[in-house]
Amino acid sequence: MAETKPDKPGFLSRLFGRKAEAPAVPGPAPETPQAGGHPETMPSPPANAADDLTAAPPTVTEASPDTAEENKTAPELAGADLQPIEGLDPEGTNPQEPLPRIVTELGPELRPDIAAADLPAPEPAPAEVLPVPEPKTAAARGWWQRLTEGMRRTSSSLSDSVTGLFTKRKLDDATLEELEDALVQADLGVPTAMRITEAIASGRYNKEISPQEVKAILAGEVEKTLQPVAQALTIDRSKKPFVILMIGVNGAGKTTTIGKLAQKFRQQGLKVMLAAGDTFRAAAIEQLKVWGERVGAPVLAREQGADAAGLAYDALQEAKANGTDVLLIDTAGRLQNKAGLMAELEKIVRVVKKFDPGAPHATLLVLDATVGQNAMSQVELFQKAAGVTGLVMTKLDGTARGGILVALAAKFGLPVHFIGVGEGVEDLEPFTARDFAKAIAGLEATS
Repeated sequence: MAETKPDKPGFLSRLFGRKAEAPAVPGPAPETPQAGGHPETMPSPPANAADDLTAAPPTVTEASPDTAEENKTAPELAGADLQPIEGLDPEGTNPQEPLPRIVTELGPELRPDIAAADLPAPEPAPAEVLPVPEPKTAAARGWWQRLTEGMRRTSSSLSDSVTGLFTKRKLDDATLEELEDALVQADLGVPTAMRITEAIASGRYNKEISPQEVKAILAGEVEKTLQPVAQALTIDRSKKPFVILMIGVNGAGKTTTIGKLAQKFRQQGLKVMLAAGDTFRAAAIEQLKVWGERVGAPVLAREQGADAAGLAYDALQEAKANGTDVLLIDTAGRLQNKAGLMAELEKIVRVVKKFDPGAPHATLLVLDATVGQNAMSQVELFQKAAGVTGLVMTKLDGTARGGILVALAAKFGLPVHFIGVGEGVEDLEPFTARDFAKAIAGLEATS
C-alpha cells in the first residue's frame, strides 16, 4: 500500500503558522466561534472598518450584531495593501491571488525559516514631489488650444484651398492666381494676398511645392503684417482714473468685453469702476450690473433714457473721489452710418475732455469678426467720430473670415489689444501676432 503523502501546507499556513482554511463549500453557514477560542484560529477583525479601501457604493447599511464580524475584511487583505509577489509560491508558480504587503514589510521576523535574502527588498517610500507651478505655460497652452479651435473655420477654409491647389501641381501662373483669390476670399485683403503670393512664387516658380511649405510662408507673411500692431494695452497708473471709452456697433460685444476686461484689471490689483453709458437699452444696463457683481466692481447707472454724456461726467467725478484706477465707460451701440448717433458719441468725448483734457486715455473699438469687410468702414467712421486708439476683435470663433484682422492691420495700422474666441472670461486674451498667424494658417504651436 502506497504511503499517503501529507498535504503540503499552503503559503498562508506557512506564513502565519497555521493551517490554511479549506475553501468554502456551499451549505449551512458555520457557527460563529465563541469567545475564548484559540487565538491562532481567530484573527482579530480590523479596528476600523475604513481600513478596507476597496471601492464600494456609498450606501448606508447597518449590519446586525450576528453578521457584522463576518462582513469585515481581514486587515491583512485590505484592498489598498494587496500586491502580487513573485517567487514565493511553494509550487513554483505565480500566486493566484494578490498577497498581503505585510510579507515584504515584516520579512524574516514573521517567518524565521525564510532567509532575508529570499524576500524581495521593501520598496522605499516615494519621496514627496512638490509640483512645479507653471501657470504661464499652462495658460499659454490652454489659450493656444482655444485659439486654434476658434479659428478652425477660417484655417480650414484656407487649408482646403491650399491643399487642393498644391497637391501634385507645379507653381504656375494659374495656381498663383487661384491662391490669391482664395486669400482675398478669406478677407486678408488684396495687398496682403498679393504679397503672400509673391513670397510663395519667389524662387519656386514652375516647381512643385508642398501644402505645408505654402502654409509656413503664409503664416510668416501674416505675422509680418500683424507684428507692428500687436500691442498690449498699458494702464498708466499715474492717471487716476485711467479712462477707457468702449465703442462699437450693436451686437459687437461691447458690454461683455467690458466685463472681461474689468476682471483682468481686477486680477492685476487695480481698482475698477464701470459706467453704464448705454442708456438706450435697459438690458445693457442690467447686463453691466451683473458683470460688476461678478468681478467685484461698482457700477454707476441711471434710468433708461438718461443722458449718456451726463452719466459719463458723473462717473468721472465719483471715480476721482474714490481713487479708482480704471474707469470703463460703456456706450450705446450705433451704426456707423447714422450721423445723429455718431454725433451723440462725439458729445460724450467732449464732456469727458472737459473733466480731464487727457481723457479718454484709451478709446477701444470692439469689432465683430463675422461682419467681414464691413469692419473696414466701421474703423474709418468711428476713427473720425471718437479717435480710436486700439481694437478688440471678438467672435473669431463664429466666422470663416477671420482674415479681416490682417486687412485692418495692413490698412489702418491701429494697435490690436485683445481678441476673443468665445463667451468665457478666459476667451479674451492679449493679441499675439505669431499665435494668430499660425492659427489662421492651420499650423501647430511651437515652443
